[in-house]
Amino acid sequence: MKNRIFLIVSLATVGTALIVAHSSSDPDAVRQKVVSKEREELEAVKRGDSATFAGLIAEDAVFVDPRGTAGKAEVVQNTAEFKLLEYSMDDIRFVPVSPKSGLVAYRLTEKGVSHGRDFSGQVHASALWTEREVEWVCIFSQETPARQPEPARQHA
Repeated sequence: MKNRIFLIVSLATVGTALIVAHSSSDPDAVRQKVVSKEREELEAVKRGDSATFAGLIAEDAVFVDPRGTAGKAEVVQNTAEFKLLEYSMDDIRFVPVSPKSGLVAYRLTEKGVSHGRDFSGQVHASALWTEREVEWVCIFSQETPARQPEPARQHA
């Protein structure tokens, strides 16, 4: 009887330790994963790889830009006519949301072709990534055009 109680207590202790170890993920590791997934998504757009791009987006994802909101299907369709030639991510900020999710916000400078027209500019972007069934997916993304700084006024 004592052996059974010892075994049950031991299993419960090991199980609890595994749960705690699994749930107390390193925020730096989550940050690295989220930023790398965001770059992977941008690289897929740069290559014109719609399949990889679509695979990085959750089916229930929501995207927001100056035109409003869109779901995955609409974003993937619109991105088919969009190709990045160059991009850079600057002023990257990260907020851990849980041991398996995080929010990244940054300034995106980009040059590319959209629907046959060249473009370049900067946007403030943010994305929320989470791990679902061992795959990391984007569940929310937002882009806001960056305002150009106003020239300094001369005082007379």
